[in-house]
Amino acid sequence: MAAAKSNQLSTLVANMFAAGLLDDQFRQLEMLQDEGNPDFVAKVVMLFCEEGERIIGELAKQLDQPCVDYGKVDTFVDQLWGNSLYVGARRVKNTCIQFHECCQEKSNIGCLKALDSVRNDFYDLCSMFIP
Repeated sequence: MAAAKSNQLSTLVANMFAAGLLDDQFRQLEMLQDEGNPDFVAKVVMLFCEEGERIIGELAKQLDQPCVDYGKVDTFVDQLWGNSLYVGARRVKNTCIQFHECCQEKSNIGCLKALDSVRNDFYDLCSMFIP
């Protein structure tokens, strides 16, 4: 039973790598898991998904303001980028880099498009981890 579950997880992770959702940092994260903390990766991923959802909600709220504070938006983008970097969320991380550029340009349309992209990439990843 445990071997079948492990094989399913390995297949899922391999598919996520193939889809470009994850990078090698995720493998580093997996190496931190041991018998003393068998749920380490699951807990980190769960926290990433919960915190990411909060940040994306905050980004949407900030971009809906009549006068957007792009510095504040960029701070939230940096938080999401850092979290993505830590768990190896490759596509989310790369989209955050584009989002950051839109913040630097103070482009509302660019930021809204980047928000849509990062939201899609984020939920693609989290929905695979948390069905």
